Amino acid sequence: MKKYFAFALLALSSLWGCNQSQPSDSSSPEKPLVVFVTGDHEYSSEETMPLLAAELEKNYRVRTRVLRSYPDHNAEEDIPGLEVLDSADLAVFFLRWRRLPADQLKYIDDYLNSGKPVMGFRTSTHAFNYPEGHLLQHWNAFGERAFGAPPGWGGAAGHTHYGHESSTEVFIAMDHEGHPILTGIEPRFSVRSWLYKVLPDYPAQGSNSILMGKPVNPNTPDAFENPVAWTWTSASGARTFMTTLGHPDDFRQESVQRLCINAIHWTLGIPVPEEWKGPIEMNVDYHGIQP
Repeated sequence: MKKYFAFALLALSSLWGCNQSQPSDSSSPEKPLVVFVTGDHEYSSEETMPLLAAELEKNYRVRTRVLRSYPDHNAEEDIPGLEVLDSADLAVFFLRWRRLPADQLKYIDDYLNSGKPVMGFRTSTHAFNYPEGHLLQHWNAFGERAFGAPPGWGGAAGHTHYGHESSTEVFIAMDHEGHPILTGIEPRFSVRSWLYKVLPDYPAQGSNSILMGKPVNPNTPDAFENPVAWTWTSASGARTFMTTLGHPDDFRQESVQRLCINAIHWTLGIPVPEEWKGPIEMNVDYHGIQP
C-alpha cells in the first residue's frame, strides 16, 4: 500500500510539473545563447528587447537572457547578471550613458576581448558617460571599440542627429541588395528615428554600410545621408553588426523586425532564416528624453 501511494504521488508530481510554464529544452547545447544588455533613459529598450528575445525563443531555436538596469531604466550604475556574458554566444547591447562599476565592466571587457560576435542598437554608440578624469573614462569610447562607431556623443569627438522633429527614410545601400542580413527587407521604408550623423570619420575603416538613411524634415539645411546599419570586424576579430535605428516605433516595421532577426543569425554565423515567422507585436511607448 505504501509503495502504491508513493508511486501515485510521483505520477501526480510528474503531471503537475509537465503543466508548468517552462521553456522547452532551453538548456540544449546546440541552441546558441544570446544575451541582451539593456539600459537607456529614452528608447524603452528594456521593453523592446524582451519582445525580440521572446520571438527568438519561440520561432528560431535560440536561447536568450535579457539584462536590465536596476532598479529601473533610469538607473545608471547597476546591471545585475552580467556574469552570464561568460557563456554567451552573442552579446546585444542597447545602452545609453551608463556608469557601471569596474567589477561589472570586467564581464563586458572580457566578452569584447573574446572575439565573440557583438551587436548594438542606436545609443550604444554612447553607452557610457563617465566624467572627465574618471578612472573609467576610457569606456566612453565603447561605441568605437565595439562597433566602429563614433566614440561618444556631441562635440568634435562624437556625433549628433538631425533633431527630434525629424524622421528617416531608410534604403538599401548600393550593391548590397544580396547581403544575407537584408533578406526579405523592403528596398525603402520610413522609420521614426531621427538620423544620426556618423560620417565622415565613421563607421570605422573596413566596415560595410548595408543600409543608408536620408533625413526627413531635418533641423539643418546642410543635412546629408548617413549609414544606419553596418557590419564590421573589431580589433579582437569579432563579427559585428550595428544599427543606429532603435526608436520603439521603428520596431513596429516588419523590415526592422526582420533586420534584427537576420542580423542576430548572421552575427552568430548561422544561416539567416528563409521563412519569416513575423510580424512581432511591438506596441511599446517611447519614454522620451529624461532630465
